[in-house]
Amino acid sequence: MLACIDLGSNSFHLLIGEWQYGRIKIVERLSEKVQLGENVNQTGSISSAAFERGLACLRRFAHLMAQYPLQQYWALGTNTFRVTKNADLFIDHAAEIGIDISVISGVQEAVLIYAGVITDLPTDDIHRLVIDIGGGSTELVIGSHHKRLLTESLSIGSVAWRDRFFYEVRPDLESILAAMAAGRRAAVEVFASVAPGVARCGWQQAYASSGTVKMLSAICEGLGYGKNVVSLQGLDELKGLLAKTIGEQGELKGLKEARRDLLLSGWCVLSGLMEAYSVPTVRFSATALREGMLDFMVKNEKTFDVMTQSGLPRVSSTTPQVI
Repeated sequence: MLACIDLGSNSFHLLIGEWQYGRIKIVERLSEKVQLGENVNQTGSISSAAFERGLACLRRFAHLMAQYPLQQYWALGTNTFRVTKNADLFIDHAAEIGIDISVISGVQEAVLIYAGVITDLPTDDIHRLVIDIGGGSTELVIGSHHKRLLTESLSIGSVAWRDRFFYEVRPDLESILAAMAAGRRAAVEVFASVAPGVARCGWQQAYASSGTVKMLSAICEGLGYGKNVVSLQGLDELKGLLAKTIGEQGELKGLKEARRDLLLSGWCVLSGLMEAYSVPTVRFSATALREGMLDFMVKNEKTFDVMTQSGLPRVSSTTPQVI
């Protein structure tokens, strides 16, 4: 039995699974909104409040992991761990809890996300654009089955864009719409930096993972735009409704209260990406980084050749001891 811990800038995730009859069986899932990357772009550090939220979450993860006969676990830190001055201090405190964290680069993160997304897709020669919008970074891969043609990680995410464009915006509709327009323009500029490479590779289908896309997909479904898909036309048509919902603290089918604060920034990032790459529609992928981590652990648990070639850190060989 194996465990994966995905330490994102917005949420921490724990996935426990095992290999049965040629497939991965998921035994346990747990996700918590930690927002470790809150205000990181402004301060360059994990705040004291986020620091404590993160450690409290890891204590709960460690206690849950202790209930299972785990052979190995893998805990990976992503964007916030890459960019903050006090990430090493957090890693030291996590080790005292009993969880050893390795920090991966944005490209390594993209490799694992792609591996996770394709676990749930047919094996064929179709070129797919795979997108993961995190709290602090967005990963892009274009590939055909296990062959990657383009792998990128960009410094843009839903938490970062919230902090930049929406923390101090006035609650009137005009101000909110202006902030949404500014956030989208800035997103288009970021994504345009790799647009030539995306165009050269070409793709036939686009898939997007993460909580941001899950939220927008659920809202689109609730308003009759289709299930597990998000269209650029739909996002454009919903702009006014989303702004009104936030400005008036209203209800919206498909919007969970825990993700309300990331609704507008998530809209900016996803719609900006779709505009920059002329993506009319993306399909939501329920599998992402943690499924990719588990897939790598299962397929490479003897030699870890692929991990070594990709520069990925090795898996911890023992179960964490809860302290």
